[in-house]
Amino acid sequence: MNRSIYIYILVMAGVSFAIRALPLTLIQKQIKNRFIQSFLYYVPYVTLAVMTFPAILDATQSRISGGAALIIGIAAAWLGADLFQVAISCCASVFILELFL
Repeated sequence: MNRSIYIYILVMAGVSFAIRALPLTLIQKQIKNRFIQSFLYYVPYVTLAVMTFPAILDATQSRISGGAALIIGIAAAWLGADLFQVAISCCASVFILELFL
């Protein structure tokens, strides 16, 4: 069983390396297609959002307080609050909702 763990680690390392190294070696020219440029520009943001969104809802005891904190955080950021203010407003909303739910 211990040998299979090492094989899994090697396969994961190989896949991770290939994902990072192949584009550097295969694409020699600058990408001029605007669609591909915009796609590659937004990939990190979409990846971060996809990993973060479920964690926001599952981090609290109820999904209602997590969803409310998400909505309050989006609204606070939309209205121009900085990161600290957004975090405090989200934490306060979760605290208040968990206190009464």
